[in-house]
Amino acid sequence: MKQILVTGGAGFLGSHLCERLLKEGNSVIAVDNYFTGSKKNIEHLLDFKNFEIIRQDICIPLYIEVDEIYNLACPASPKHYQHDPIQTMKTSVIGAFNMLGLAKRTGARILQASTSECYGDPTVHPQPESYWGNVNPVGIRSCYDEGKRAAETLFMDYHRKHNVDTRIMRIFNTYGPRMAIGDGRVVSNFIVQALRGEDITIYGHGNQTRSFCYYKDNLDGMMALMTSNEHSPVNIGTPGEFTIKELAETVVSMTNSSSRIVYLPLPQDDPKQRKPDISKAKQLLNWEPTVALANGLADTIDYFQKAV
Repeated sequence: MKQILVTGGAGFLGSHLCERLLKEGNSVIAVDNYFTGSKKNIEHLLDFKNFEIIRQDICIPLYIEVDEIYNLACPASPKHYQHDPIQTMKTSVIGAFNMLGLAKRTGARILQASTSECYGDPTVHPQPESYWGNVNPVGIRSCYDEGKRAAETLFMDYHRKHNVDTRIMRIFNTYGPRMAIGDGRVVSNFIVQALRGEDITIYGHGNQTRSFCYYKDNLDGMMALMTSNEHSPVNIGTPGEFTIKELAETVVSMTNSSSRIVYLPLPQDDPKQRKPDISKAKQLLNWEPTVALANGLADTIDYFQKAV
């Protein structure tokens, strides 16, 4: 039995990860300050005798003994990470510093949940890990983009300098049950608006593209990376590419909604294209996503029908 720490463990993706690790027979400690996470996401896990939750910000050091660390703590939607950009940056940088210090002391293997936002508004398409990105260091999204890039720097330097057993996962748009209502992410926004019969709000003309990865595929990639020997960044996402307008139309159709699509100004630095090159994950991890968007959306819509 491994003792595994999951920061951000009450969040959308973190709670699913905790559940999976517990079902595989591990002992799991979740840490969350509940800024974007929710107790509802983990209350069913309290029945597991090997699960515990600590309410704490990872900007404060933790003194526990662990074998593995999944560092998922950080607000991930623009609405939330722009709410307190300084705290977002502190979570990414000071939080990573604290978790790496814990990994160094305990000898734990540690995985950083990084992001496709490291590529910014890319000039290379699709985005391979070798691409250094096109990021605005002083824009309204910089607290998240540059915070995650700085965390990657810390992870590589702790590996090179202190031989910490690090992993870096660049996550592309991930969706599924337990996404928060009103968190500003496009999938949850569209589904909730459609179920409520509200206008579907598209920013810009809707021609910008995203690649949507179902959470189960994401976790498969995450755990494959954790068990690998790869220390440099690896993209985990779905190479299928959809315009935002196509997503909106699909959601309206699948929910039989009467909602109409309306268009609003495009936010600053919003990426025009997003699509991962997953050649590295295929080769090193023998991983690629298997859940089609329609199937993942059906499960997610079913979740929100009960939650809205």
